[in-house]
Amino acid sequence: MVRTKSKFIEYVEAIIIAILIAFFIRTFVVQAFKIPSGSMKPTLLIGDHLLVNKFIYGVKIPFVRKTLISVSEPKRGDVVVFIYPEDRSKDFIKRVIGVGGDTIEIRNKKIFLNGLPYQDSHGVYADDFVIPGAIQPRDNFGPLKVPQGALFTMGDNRDKSYDSRFWGVVDMKDVLGKAMIIYWSWNREGGNVRWNRLFRLLHE
Repeated sequence: MVRTKSKFIEYVEAIIIAILIAFFIRTFVVQAFKIPSGSMKPTLLIGDHLLVNKFIYGVKIPFVRKTLISVSEPKRGDVVVFIYPEDRSKDFIKRVIGVGGDTIEIRNKKIFLNGLPYQDSHGVYADDFVIPGAIQPRDNFGPLKVPQGALFTMGDNRDKSYDSRFWGVVDMKDVLGKAMIIYWSWNREGGNVRWNRLFRLLHE
C-alpha cells in the first residue's frame, strides 16, 4: 500500500522550494533595488525601481563575498550597485569612471583619465561654482591611481553626489551587480507613476 502525502505536507514542501528558488535567484542572479536619492540624476530618479544583474560579474559566496565563478569585470560606464564602504549596512549605486590601474584627476570639474580628458557623456553639473581642492574634492581631486581590484565611481549628478571623490575606491568584492533595467518608477512628490520610464534599459 502506497501512503500519500497530506495536502498540508505538499503545501509546506512547495512553499519551502519556492523560498529556496527565490533565495537563489536573489543571491546569485537578479535583485531589485530602489533609488532613494538624486545622486544619479538624470539617469536615475528618486523612486525608480531597478533590476540588478548579480551574475554578470561572477558568482560570489554569500557573506564572505569571495568570487567562485568569474564571468566578467565591471568596465568604465557601467552603473553598479555596491556595499557602501563607510556603512556596510547600506547599498550605493554609482557609475564606474575608473578601473584598476587607471589614474583619475579632476580639474575644475573636468575629469582626466590617464592624463587625457574623459568623455563624460553622462555627467551633469548643477552649478558653475568651482570649489578649490583645498576645501573639498568635489571639483578638484587627485591625481589618484586606482588600485587593482578596485573601482572609482561617481554619481551622474556630479555636483550632488557623495562618491569616490570623498570616501575612496570601491573594492571589487563589494560590487553586488550591474543595474540593467528600470521596471517601476513612482514620483513621490507628484503621487503618480512615471509610465515613460517603465522597462527602460540602462545603457553605458
